[in-house]
Amino acid sequence: MEQLAQLLRIRLASSEARATQTILPKISPQGSSGDGDLLTANGLSSQPLVGTATLELADIPLHEQIVRFAQLAKGAGCKELKLLPLFLLRGVHVMEDIPWQVSLAQQNLGSEMVIHLLPHLGANPALVRLLTNQWAKLEGDAKILLSHGTSRPGGQEETGAVANQLGAVAAYWSVQPSLWEQVSILTESGAKRIAILAYFLFEGGITDAIAQILLEIQQKFPQVQLTLGKPIGVSEALVDVIMDGIR
Repeated sequence: MEQLAQLLRIRLASSEARATQTILPKISPQGSSGDGDLLTANGLSSQPLVGTATLELADIPLHEQIVRFAQLAKGAGCKELKLLPLFLLRGVHVMEDIPWQVSLAQQNLGSEMVIHLLPHLGANPALVRLLTNQWAKLEGDAKILLSHGTSRPGGQEETGAVANQLGAVAAYWSVQPSLWEQVSILTESGAKRIAILAYFLFEGGITDAIAQILLEIQQKFPQVQLTLGKPIGVSEALVDVIMDGIR
């Protein structure tokens, strides 16, 4: 997450150097770093202020992380803060948890700092172009877009739309239809090579578990070649999508 933030700092610095030289604060509330990293900003006078925060697994709640960062931004002369949820799905976190945490932070800050909560990353159409390019080399006569999924009503529609644009069917880690189900259906339909597109931002415990389950599925269907693609990961292409979102 910090690697992504640093790439964004560099890109913003280059962009703003060509424009007004204005420093704008940005914060992305998803990643693996704790609240200590949130306040780390080297060279505030020459680099845009970009922080990271997490909704879960941090030492303090998200709204406190936002307040700390906002206070740092205020000290740098900023009056507005853009907050980009790096989430792929319109689930409970995006629709309920994050807005609530942002409202708590805004109440604490008052009118001294205005927080702009931007649409989540997965809502940006530019992301599909990134995925198309990233998975172009994955060969298969069928594709499965494997997402975490959400129990929130209507939450799967977003993933289904992305899957359609990629010429794939959707499967989910936490809800139905599962990877097992979709591989079985495609195999019965005659597919011999199936590419699984991991619709996750970064590698982690879930993607490790997916790789393990895929080995079990492969044993069940030895006649089918199963290939697992990597998650989106940190790249200049992802920074392009983020830049599009924060504009």
